[in-house]
Amino acid sequence: MKKTIVIVDDHILIAKALEGIIGNFGEFEVIYVCESGKDLIQKFEEGNAIPDIILMDVSMPIMDGFETAAWVSKNHPDIKVMALSMQGDDNSVIKMIKNGAKGYLLKNTHPKDLEIALTRLNNDGFFYPEWASKIIFSNLNKANEAEIVIKISEREKEFLKYTVTELSYKEIADRMCCSPRTVESYRDQLCEKLDLKTRVGLAVFAIKNGFAN
Repeated sequence: MKKTIVIVDDHILIAKALEGIIGNFGEFEVIYVCESGKDLIQKFEEGNAIPDIILMDVSMPIMDGFETAAWVSKNHPDIKVMALSMQGDDNSVIKMIKNGAKGYLLKNTHPKDLEIALTRLNNDGFFYPEWASKIIFSNLNKANEAEIVIKISEREKEFLKYTVTELSYKEIADRMCCSPRTVESYRDQLCEKLDLKTRVGLAVFAIKNGFAN
């Protein structure tokens, strides 16, 4: 079954172009297009299908991507939001992530890279290209790290080392000679200990504390 996508963009030509491009991807399909955050909310309230993924423009009138991402994160946390923008400035990237976006792409992304990004977003729960990851890493602050490190087991440290790679959780399980369920338990335990919610957060912690070397 194909994963469903909704595009939210006030530029209809761009939205329709994206719809046509995604139509050529084997694993994804666009089920409808919205012109703003308010349009998206209205369609949800009218009973339209809830998608697996939302491709969301950052700069929109009426209700922009920041406000819309926050609403989606609060009301439909299972939806994966991929931000789209003409520019990748630090403030926009960090604010979209804080508001619940699981990925960030520029609108000049090559179609093949878009397909890869959607696949990674669907499989791993997030996708940030290298340039966006650098922004995230440089803007996140340390918090109680010295105290927290003491509470991390050796196996959890090993798992942290792999969070900064492009390996899927199944591939990490193979490297660690354990089951995917065990890897998921390491992830969940670390997120609870470190008060984090995403693999990106774990990767940032791993880099700052030397687990990724």
